[in-house]
Amino acid sequence: MKRTIYLLACIFCLLQASAQNNDLSWEELQKQYQFPQWYTDARFGIWATIGPQSVPLLGGGWYARHMFMQDVGSQQFGKNAYEYHRKTFGPQSQKGYTEVIHQWKAERLDTDELVRYFKSIGARYIVVHANHHDHFDNFASTYHPWNSVNMGPHKDIVGLFEKSTRKYKLPFGVSSHDDRFLGWWLPAFGADTSGVYKGIPYEGRMTKDDGKGKWWDGYDPAQLYGLPPEKRTPEYEAEVKKNYMLRQQELVTKYNVDLLWVDGYGFPYGNYGKEVFRTLFNNSLKRNGKIDAVGIAKVDKEPMLVKDIEAGVAEEILPYPWDGIFTFTHWFYKEDNPLMHNARSIIELTSDIISKNGNMLLNVELKGDGTIAPDHKEILDDVGKWININNKAIYASKPWVIYGDNLNSCKREIERNIVNADKDNVMKEAQKENFNARTANSAPYGHDEVRFTTHGKNLYIFVLNPATGSIDLPSLGLTSQEHPGKIRSVKMLGSHEKIHFRQDNERLTFDIPDKRPTPYAVVFEVQGAIQ
Repeated sequence: MKRTIYLLACIFCLLQASAQNNDLSWEELQKQYQFPQWYTDARFGIWATIGPQSVPLLGGGWYARHMFMQDVGSQQFGKNAYEYHRKTFGPQSQKGYTEVIHQWKAERLDTDELVRYFKSIGARYIVVHANHHDHFDNFASTYHPWNSVNMGPHKDIVGLFEKSTRKYKLPFGVSSHDDRFLGWWLPAFGADTSGVYKGIPYEGRMTKDDGKGKWWDGYDPAQLYGLPPEKRTPEYEAEVKKNYMLRQQELVTKYNVDLLWVDGYGFPYGNYGKEVFRTLFNNSLKRNGKIDAVGIAKVDKEPMLVKDIEAGVAEEILPYPWDGIFTFTHWFYKEDNPLMHNARSIIELTSDIISKNGNMLLNVELKGDGTIAPDHKEILDDVGKWININNKAIYASKPWVIYGDNLNSCKREIERNIVNADKDNVMKEAQKENFNARTANSAPYGHDEVRFTTHGKNLYIFVLNPATGSIDLPSLGLTSQEHPGKIRSVKMLGSHEKIHFRQDNERLTFDIPDKRPTPYAVVFEVQGAIQ
């Protein structure tokens, strides 16, 4: 125990020593930090996810874990992984996750074309997946040999996206999900409980010597999976945390990251993760003369960090920036299930999020070859058309005094839609907003439910499920408690159609034409309501 305490003390001394090299402390950074305008104005970003787990077509977003589980228990989104792996790659005791890594080539990845396309559909910043719970780095990592430059596609995925994002003059971000790998990988140390290969250990128990003659000859599986559970000591786990910190610090400095998003609840590995964010902010300060970077995490009461809500939305207008993250089905591309979201649900969610002072970060599940699946691209095309039509109401928008009117027009789901996550952990750790979002299968909104944003003196009304006819909004009546001004005009964005309206003490009434610029939510610009 004394040795453990001494080792931990040494590590934190090193952290403190690194803080002496002219970097500002967390508290010093806080005194001058303001959320960058590029982020608060953006409102819509694209997150591109790709990795070895993009190769298997079935098995859910945690494929690397579930491929070693004959019984996935409550994590049913991974129920297809074990059998798919056995049939596609071979028995887990002979062909483990290393084979999946080896078969990942990203042979059609064109980051220039992808970033150009993402910008064309309205993205104001780009985020790329840097590492997942599988403990595999998508960049040229000095501190971790299991990375995409050394193996798999032999490409610096993060570096390619960073170069392309700079080319198209967009802020560049990365996501990191690595701090839970020790527990997440535990099934890799098991064995089949039945069948021909019963009792034969999985790949997690292989050693460096087992790689002789194989493609991964010279690499140590223990650096990918971690040591077998019975060999882990406090000293070893402290080294894992230090390695995590060094890898992520290299990530944010080598690629001059503008945004770092981390998974889990709280700082990854506590102070080690906090130190990574400190490096992010100090690096930005040195590069830009001011802190122009964004950190995103599920961390409360940290005024320098954007609040992350996973697959969910805030229930009210928040006074600080936050983001909602969404994906079509799984975080990695899979063909297990029907799409959870379509253009309609993404557009409705975006309208809801920005009305409450948030940003939509939409995940694009790239296929293993680096391309976008055709059915996903159809959705993205439609979302992009809608954003480009209504960009005046989106970019640099601010909330109004309330986020919407005629609320709760459809039945709310009682159960949270928890997918691609450990339900027990979510219910224990996550705040109620996480996984609370509507999906493509949710009951439609009523025809009169709306969301609001503002830009300067203009008020924007998002009619979520428009229908031809008139609509009444009590919040815009002259004597309502929101105190709107006398409205001078109502215009539909993307159209020259004349809009008839009438405002009295009780309500604003205006017509929704039959001919509209989009089949989805329609947006009206109102002048005079904001005085």
